[in-house]
This record gives sequence, C-alpha cells and structure tokens, in this order.
Amino acid sequence: MHKTQPFHLAIPVADLERCRIFYRDILKCSEGRSSESWVDFNFFGHQLVIHQKDEVSTKLPITNPVDGHDVPVPHFGVILEWEVWTNLASSLKEKGIEFIIEPTIRFKGKVGEQATMFFYDPENNALEFKAFKDSTQIFAK
Repeated sequence: MHKTQPFHLAIPVADLERCRIFYRDILKCSEGRSSESWVDFNFFGHQLVIHQKDEVSTKLPITNPVDGHDVPVPHFGVILEWEVWTNLASSLKEKGIEFIIEPTIRFKGKVGEQATMFFYDPENNALEFKAFKDSTQIFAK
C-alpha cells in the first residue's frame, strides 16, 4: 500500500474566465498560480488546471449505464467525506446547478454503496462527486 498523493489534471476550456468563476465561486476551489492562458486550482486537495484553448469541443459526452443512470464518459471528480459531500450537494442545489444525475445513493445495500452526483462545468466537462460511509468499500468487489 502506498500513501495517496494528490492527482494533477489539466483540461481545456474555451472561456477561461467563466470557468475560473465556476471553479472558484461555485465549487469554492482556491486559486493557485495563473497566467493569461491557465489557472491552477486546489480541487479538494488535488491540482486542477484549466487551460484556455480557442477550439474546444463542447459537445456532450457519451454515456454508459450504471445502476439505472446514464453516466457521462469521460468524467472526473473526487471522493469526499460523507458530510462534505452532503454539504456540497446542498450548496449546489441552492446555487441552481443543473444535475446530470441528482445527488443519490448508488448500489444501495450492495458492495460499494456510495453517494454520488454528476453535473457539467461551463464547458460541458462532466464532474462526479461521491462519498462512502465506509471507505473500505471504495475498491471493494
């Protein structure tokens, strides 16, 4: 077993300022370094970088059925502590975020039971936030 380290993810965006506002003000990610063409964020303890690109496809991703929902692929996100996930879900609802998959419990009563929610950022990057009451279930089969 190894110590978990933060991941680094860089994504292209067509509207840097609109995405900067979304990640900073909606998701409450603090900004790190930046330039005229990119911004680093502390994405729940991980490093997310948005890069300005003039030609970014904003078409919606394909989906894959999972536990009765059409899950967008690709997507990214983080696993949060249960209470943090609950507070974020409430905050997003209050801010009028349109969910792809509303905050819900997936695999209820089964191995890997988890809270999950999906939504898009302003560039149609699909985000998933999840939580487990029992963290030993994250990789359970």
